Amino acid sequence: MEDVLEVYKRPYDAKRPVVCLDETSKQLIGEVAKPMLAAPGQVAYYDYEYVRNGVANIFMISEPLAGQRDVEVTDRRTKKDYAECLRKLSDETYPDAEVIVLVQDNLNTHSPGSLYEAFEPVEAKRLADRFEVHYTPKHGSWLDMAEIELGVLGRQCLSRRIDNIHTLRCEVKAWEIARDAAGTKVNWQFTTAGARIKLRRLYPSIDG
Repeated sequence: MEDVLEVYKRPYDAKRPVVCLDETSKQLIGEVAKPMLAAPGQVAYYDYEYVRNGVANIFMISEPLAGQRDVEVTDRRTKKDYAECLRKLSDETYPDAEVIVLVQDNLNTHSPGSLYEAFEPVEAKRLADRFEVHYTPKHGSWLDMAEIELGVLGRQCLSRRIDNIHTLRCEVKAWEIARDAAGTKVNWQFTTAGARIKLRRLYPSIDG
């Protein structure tokens, strides 16, 4: 926990951007009956029945200090999908960075091994060397600021029925563009000093 909090204290550095990564799933739901849209004097009506059209995965990549994010919608949540996400982050989003400081949770796919499953060893090593990785502790995924962005995305964009992955990608991209244009940043105020007070029960007791 303190390792992640110390990372968040670092000043903005374009050569060493601090980037947070998290992911979630979105169930694709279709309508059984055509909804009645809202009109003057009439609320919208949706049938309680629905059709399941599968599940899509959403990678949230957020650079809190720059107020920028990149959201990738994939068909699956595999090690290769994660590895491709890191490749894009390295070679397309931050090609000029000396190193990318990556904060993420300990999900089983979030490891250098995923790069070796997706790419040849030389390429996997090249990509692994591009990142300085910091993991949130077990039961501490809330320390990942990308989780905050996923919460906002859920409230502002995903809290409705979307029946196919193409529409989901379009809606998510529109949300991303609008939020990036606004330059919205995360006002993170939780510090190591605060953690030692508020979460002192989590620290070992040392008898002097």
